Amino acid sequence: MHDGCVTAVLGAATVSRENAVSVLCSRAVARAATIAASTAAAVALTATAALAHVEVESDNARALGTDVTVTFTAEAESSTAGLANFRVVLPEGISPGDVTLADAPAGWTFAATTDGYTVGGPALAVGQDAVYKVTISRLPNTDELVFKTLETYSDGHVDRWIELPQNGSEPAHPAPVLKLTPASPGATPPASSTAVTSTGPTGSVTAVASTAGDGDGSSPAVPIAVGVGVAVGVLAVAGARWWRRGRGRSTG
Repeated sequence: MHDGCVTAVLGAATVSRENAVSVLCSRAVARAATIAASTAAAVALTATAALAHVEVESDNARALGTDVTVTFTAEAESSTAGLANFRVVLPEGISPGDVTLADAPAGWTFAATTDGYTVGGPALAVGQDAVYKVTISRLPNTDELVFKTLETYSDGHVDRWIELPQNGSEPAHPAPVLKLTPASPGATPPASSTAVTSTGPTGSVTAVASTAGDGDGSSPAVPIAVGVGVAVGVLAVAGARWWRRGRGRSTG
């Protein structure tokens, strides 16, 4: 009877130890995973917030509006180079001949291209945002206008703000989008597009096109988050192995 009680007590102690090891291991892995996930989220948010956007706005953004002035603002994100040039692809319904330069940094010029325009000149100071305005003779009858933009820095680096939202998610490098209010009663669609004209040298168009590949358009948050995810997996595997070794010693 005495031996049976001892065996039962030892067996219960072994089970309790196994359970304790399992609980501790589970808690350790869960804690590590939580910390890693929180870190990944924080890094992703920080990296996303660090990306500069090109914004577009207008005080008279109405469908079929005439002589509408549109303002573009690009945040400077380089710590070593200044903004120097913008290459814009116009949305459907607006031809290059419909657009003229209204305002820009000193020394900057405007040039129409086959599908849009370029505006640029002497590089701005490092860290200085670029603001320029164009006047569009007539807006199309739609609810939004997408102005895909390539911005070039003085060191040749190109950021491509050309992506559109997919499945409701914000892309890493979104294209500038101007929302339009409905057309005024009695407004009529614009006449046929006018021919392409140029108000400045066109050499910058080729320069932007040839260097467009320099900007990879990717977000640093993606590889960082992936790396943290791999770390979580390594911690989980290590925790499982530690638990199995502890269990083997307890049963031996």
